Amino acid sequence: MITGKQRSYLKGLANSIEPIIQIGKSGLTQNIITQIDEALEARELIKIKLLDTSLLDAKETANEICAELNAEYVQSIGSKFVLYRQSKKNKTIQLP
Repeated sequence: MITGKQRSYLKGLANSIEPIIQIGKSGLTQNIITQIDEALEARELIKIKLLDTSLLDAKETANEICAELNAEYVQSIGSKFVLYRQSKKNKTIQLP
């Protein structure tokens, strides 16, 4: 579990990154879960966008992914949300 100060720090870092995964009308498939897992391991902090064709809620989807992948929910704004998970091999983000 991350603290409020750490969450604020991660929000600042996420401000400058672009969404690397898009979830469309097929929803949250096992293939997308695998892609998110690999992206979290490689980058630690990722932004995901829900397309208009997906009828999912950003916060609910983020919490579902976090529960499955043991990640941390950082924030959601509109149809985008940010997730964080410390990498096992290449740790690049030092939390305060």
